[in-house]
Amino acid sequence: MSGVPVLLITANVGSIFEEPGVMLKIWTEEFLSTVSRLDPKFIALHCQEVGGKNYEQSMRHVEDFVRLLMSSEELRLFDKVTVFLDEDFSSAEHFTALGNFYFIHESLKDVLLWDFKEYKFIPVHGKEVHSGNIEAVTTKEKAKFPQDFFPECKWSRKGFLRTRWNISGTIFDLINIHLFHDASNFVAMETFPSVYSKTRRRALEHTLERFHNDQYQTVPYFLFGDFNFRTDTSGVIKKLTEDTHENQLLSKGNISKLQFRNNDENLILTLGKKEFSHHEHRQVFAADGGQWLREYDRELEDFEGRLFEFPVEFVPSYPFEEDINQGSNYMQTRVPAWCDRILLSPTAKLLVENISSGDPVEYGIIGPTTCMGDHKPVYLRAIVSSDADMMEFNRNCDINGESLGNPKEVMCNSNGTATITRYIHIKHADSSVKIFRETTV
Repeated sequence: MSGVPVLLITANVGSIFEEPGVMLKIWTEEFLSTVSRLDPKFIALHCQEVGGKNYEQSMRHVEDFVRLLMSSEELRLFDKVTVFLDEDFSSAEHFTALGNFYFIHESLKDVLLWDFKEYKFIPVHGKEVHSGNIEAVTTKEKAKFPQDFFPECKWSRKGFLRTRWNISGTIFDLINIHLFHDASNFVAMETFPSVYSKTRRRALEHTLERFHNDQYQTVPYFLFGDFNFRTDTSGVIKKLTEDTHENQLLSKGNISKLQFRNNDENLILTLGKKEFSHHEHRQVFAADGGQWLREYDRELEDFEGRLFEFPVEFVPSYPFEEDINQGSNYMQTRVPAWCDRILLSPTAKLLVENISSGDPVEYGIIGPTTCMGDHKPVYLRAIVSSDADMMEFNRNCDINGESLGNPKEVMCNSNGTATITRYIHIKHADSSVKIFRETTV
């Protein structure tokens, strides 16, 4: 079956702009090395915190970053490039610091990009960079989360940036997302899900609901960015502090640190608002490639059946040391977690699954031993079906004599929620047909 080799990458690049003279080159070399090894024909790079945390001073380095990528030998044959950079930090109600980079190989001729204003696809030609204030650019959809979602009651750079593509006859959305972080270890450890987890879940629910109910036809989507998903902090601490006792350190009447000591009074774990330090920090989180933490990685549980992820067999993507000599060590600030993810809608999963297993999916991190900043980029390399004709059936349509009913059925549940079922017809280039029933609540 024919298909297009695609490479999807999510990267929180904020910290590489803190030392751009050193980090931009290192980061770019690792990225380009991955591109060369995986040999994709379509690359989607979704970045968060473009310009860094001190974006007023470091946003000027973004141009150097773009130039490094677009002038590279490794991307020489990618003759079509479209970039969206949300850089206007003067507009607090709109600024997300998101950056979407798309590189299309010269061998791909049939490439179209959706215009969200004109409701139509337009051909992609040449190299185009949309930067600065991109509110008027109609080939993207961008939004910040509603202000009441922000846990500290102030604007933050959290939101999404969506594009829609028609690649070799197959239509899908690519969505860059940045969700809320954990501000305090003390708050995060109180319960699971924590207040931060609940805010992330609410924002993600809001986003998915928007995509299912907006004015555009529902299509398969790949959702990848910095979800800031964290492990169950309380559960991890309990695991690491078995057979210890707790001491509280006070400052001005408040707890400043918690210390956990064993029966010999050896310090095992120190916990502060922004400190998480195990006495064998490097060893404990390197054990089993960090896979022992997977049982505490639970924030996706609420989206089972709605969002799919390929098996995670790589180490937690955050928080790594920002020292170029400690590329594989974790900072002693937070419990290591898989913040950076690549998720698929059920129909997007079908687009990938219908390809022969002779070219399997690869899901991993870039630069496992190289300093890439506090986040390691996460990538998914897959083959996406060509000419997958996605459409919602007309009312009471049928195939092979089987009636499918209304293409969008709404059923009211006893608890007052509504279950929405869409029947989607996927026709592939080899004329095989699949009926997919997608249900959301």
